[in-house]
Amino acid sequence: MKLILCTTDAPSGDQTGHQMAYATTNPATGKVEKTFETLSDAALGAILDETVCCFREDWPHRPIAERAAILKRAAKIIRDEQQSIAEIMTRDMGKLIAQAIGELQLSAAILDYYADTAANFLAPKAPPGALAATLHAQPLGALLAVEPWNFPFFQLARVAGPQLMVGNVIVAKHASNVPQSALAFEDVLRRAGVPAGAYADIFATTDQVGTIIDDPRIRGVTLTGSEKAGATVAERAARSLKKSVLELGGSDPMIVLEDAPFDTTVLNAMVGRMNNTGQSCVATKRMIVVGEERGRQFLEAMTAAMASLTPGDPLDASTTLGPVSSEGALQGLLKQVEAAHTGGATVALGGERIDRPGSYLQATILTDITPDNPVYRQELFGPVLSFYVVPDEAAAIALANDVPFGLGGSVFTADLERGKRVALAIESGMAFVNSPTWSTPQMPFGGVKNSGYGRELSQLGFGEFVNWKLLAVSPAGSPPPGAETAG
Repeated sequence: MKLILCTTDAPSGDQTGHQMAYATTNPATGKVEKTFETLSDAALGAILDETVCCFREDWPHRPIAERAAILKRAAKIIRDEQQSIAEIMTRDMGKLIAQAIGELQLSAAILDYYADTAANFLAPKAPPGALAATLHAQPLGALLAVEPWNFPFFQLARVAGPQLMVGNVIVAKHASNVPQSALAFEDVLRRAGVPAGAYADIFATTDQVGTIIDDPRIRGVTLTGSEKAGATVAERAARSLKKSVLELGGSDPMIVLEDAPFDTTVLNAMVGRMNNTGQSCVATKRMIVVGEERGRQFLEAMTAAMASLTPGDPLDASTTLGPVSSEGALQGLLKQVEAAHTGGATVALGGERIDRPGSYLQATILTDITPDNPVYRQELFGPVLSFYVVPDEAAAIALANDVPFGLGGSVFTADLERGKRVALAIESGMAFVNSPTWSTPQMPFGGVKNSGYGRELSQLGFGEFVNWKLLAVSPAGSPPPGAETAG
């Protein structure tokens, strides 16, 4: 089976699925700034050998406090060097510089969180009601992480933080368009004291990724990507009886009830839709407003707010609309907008390429999207908002759930109890009241339906690749279990 990892949110090539070299192609200029060779099979084999050796002889045998101190040093390096690292990320994939710095601060917080909590998470625990039995958290071994370009440090930190503290070792295959970010993350860990075998970044081909999944020394696979990539990886991992965690696409709804505060809801909708130029699995992709008049008011406000965004160099702090990640991503979005319009949708704002160097798309709003429109159930991975008006709460919930995805969702209302009830009715792994979907180290991250399975972050993410080993101890001379009732 051939792996397909080239997707809207975790590509190893262009949007057509063609394998590409690892390269920084600055999306603000369209110029290739640096290229990197893929690994030879021999070099990859040597890395896997080193990784397995590190697991057997080194990393999980170090005291928890030593592993924690290393991660704390890594977090400090990220904070101390956030400006220079942020510039690398921005040149790789076009992220606005202020948002790149914010991502680095979150990444450092994740490393700190697991360094601070791992001893408690790893402490033996007694199963309720079980006498003289304890559960012990043991690492599984070497893991493969296939990660996307849209949050180049955050995506790596939320795997490395928990899994390195568990005692697992990691082989990381980052997206081919963020090679310098991948190297920067590995360099931070190395300078902090993580040995080479405990974390290895690889510039691997798609076929090599398949070989790694098949390798019996790899004990688990985690992937952030598309439905297609997730299904392929999960099937291949399952053939070898390996656990996988999948964080896939999303089309998060934002339900705006009749009593939602107007101005703050608009502000939240802008952050939810336009953070990272809309290139986020948990972005607010569908705004669903209850009530015809309120719908008209919110559409006017969102149109004005999105039209006010200023395109420019993402390294310039005054820029509010950056490029999308690549020319392939831009062309894919333009085709989706065209297909939506051909299918009867109204392009209420934008919808065209911006006339300047680089991969820039106008901030776009689509309305009048019917269930037979091709974009109705698609993920729009960029600065494109789907806008709906419905008559009542029941219709809002039905529309929110009428997609194959179930990652996040939000509800805006002055009535918190009603908001919680509606949020719980959304078919998703995460739901928020009066804020768009967002992430902290303490909150589990993941979805249901075609958005994948498993969780990252929090204690749930810590335990995904752990052998919860039962240890039951009986006094010396004890009879066999059940012997006292026999006969």
